[in-house]
Amino acid sequence: EVRNLAEALGERAASAVAEKVTDATHRLSEYAKQGGGPGLIAAATGAQRMAAGDSPMKAMIHAGMAGGKEKVMSALGRRTEPTGGGSRKIKVTNIVETVDVGVPVRVAYDQWTQFGDFPSFMKKVENADTESDEKLVWKAQVFWSHRTWESTIVRQIPDRLIHWRSKGDKGSVDGTVSFHELTPNLTRILVVLEYHPQGLFEHTGNLWRAQGRRVRLELKHFVRHVMTRTVLDPDSVTGWRGEIRDSQVVKDHDTAVREEQEHEQRIEEGPEHPEEERPGERPRRARAEVGARR
Repeated sequence: EVRNLAEALGERAASAVAEKVTDATHRLSEYAKQGGGPGLIAAATGAQRMAAGDSPMKAMIHAGMAGGKEKVMSALGRRTEPTGGGSRKIKVTNIVETVDVGVPVRVAYDQWTQFGDFPSFMKKVENADTESDEKLVWKAQVFWSHRTWESTIVRQIPDRLIHWRSKGDKGSVDGTVSFHELTPNLTRILVVLEYHPQGLFEHTGNLWRAQGRRVRLELKHFVRHVMTRTVLDPDSVTGWRGEIRDSQVVKDHDTAVREEQEHEQRIEEGPEHPEEERPGERPRRARAEVGARR
């Protein structure tokens, strides 16, 4: 009976302690979410593990991992500031790269618009699916993980620029690529990106600007592809010649190609109606010819 009484008292005491720990954990978690810092997050994590029945040593290990992760994320810039509609990121990565390629602007632009070819010559781009003229779905490799995001082309003008915005669960990239003629057979490509990292891998890579180096390397792959493949038969590359404004297609590819062909035909044929001679011009020419013969 004494042993049963002791066990009952022990179970009651353990239950009371568990309720207190759970209540304290809830308060610590709420305070930590409001900016209490890594120490409180670690304490809340350890308390939760103990309440779940883990040993103090195991709970301490989990608490250290949680606090360490939070410190790493804080050091990497994943901090938010409250706004009226929730929280807003206060740090993005700006990437600006240029590269020159020895082909005319039209050839460089047409090859760039062949997004489905990117995985064949770029190292980390795994897939590029075109859902519509203005929407694409990308899949790429980040370290040993894979990321998927959706891009919407906001503005696209043939042979000049492409501007897009993206959204994804693990970060997104907004940017513009523009094409500039240096000489008739030399084009400069300017790429300006705004990278919004999300997730541990993205923030860790962002610490030593791995994304900027990756963009620089992929641009070199593009130049290599153009100068070893495209330059051999530039007429075989059929780019998308349509026009997009405010994320809406204002001119489709077929219409743009037809207008370009009609324009080239008019140039080859020359003026349709020669300039009419003014009254009195022919008699003067005739008199001049007569005088020359005399």
